Amino acid sequence: MEKQHKALVVFSGGQDSTTCLFWALERFKEVAVVTFNYGQRHALEIDCAQKIAEEQGVKQYILDMNLLNQLAPNALTRDDIEVAAGEDGDLPNTFVPGRNLVFFSFAGILARQIGAQHIITGVSEADFSGYPDCRDNFIKSLNVTINLAMDEQLLLHTPLMWLNKAGVWALADQLGVLNYVREKTLTCYNGIPSDGCGECPACLLRQRGLERYLAKKVEA
Repeated sequence: MEKQHKALVVFSGGQDSTTCLFWALERFKEVAVVTFNYGQRHALEIDCAQKIAEEQGVKQYILDMNLLNQLAPNALTRDDIEVAAGEDGDLPNTFVPGRNLVFFSFAGILARQIGAQHIITGVSEADFSGYPDCRDNFIKSLNVTINLAMDEQLLLHTPLMWLNKAGVWALADQLGVLNYVREKTLTCYNGIPSDGCGECPACLLRQRGLERYLAKKVEA
C-alpha cells in the first residue's frame, strides 16, 4: 500500500486512539498526534499519551482546553462527581457537551498549521454511550464545516466508526499491536492503566470486547 501524506491523530492514550495511531502509521508518510488537556479526571491520561507518542517516535502537540471544564462540568473532569451510566434514555454523566465539536475544530486548525491533510479520530457509533458527537453524521457535517471555515480540503477519518469493541481489538490484532494496546493504554475512568479497575463503564466495555474477540479467535 502506497502511503499518503501527513496525518494528525486525535490522541488520548486510550485503546481507541492508540489503535487509530497504529492504523495511521501504516497508511501515512508522516504522523503527528494532538492531545487535549481539558482538566480530565486523571493527569495520568496525558502521561500515558506522552509515553506512547515517545515510544512510537511521533510528534505530539498538547493543547490546553481547560475552558471546557469551566463550561461543562461533568464526571470526566470533576473528582467530586461519581461516574454514572445514563438512566431512562439519558446520556451518562461522562458526556462532555461540545467536547468533540471543540476538539476536532482545534485539530483542524492545528492540521492546517502543520500541513496535515488528514485527521484521524477513534469515535464509534457501534459501541458507544449514546454520545451525539460520536455519530457519523456529526463527523461528516463537521468535516464540511471545518473546510468551509478555512477554505481547506482536510479529511476526517473514523476507522472505528462501525466497529464494536471486539472489532477494535480485532483491528489492533491485525495491526500486530493487540498486546501493546492492552498493556500500554489507559481507558479506565479511575485512572488505572492496562486492564484498569474492571468496574467502571469504560473498563467493562473494554473487557467485554476483549473477551468476545478472544473467544471468536479461538473458535476460528
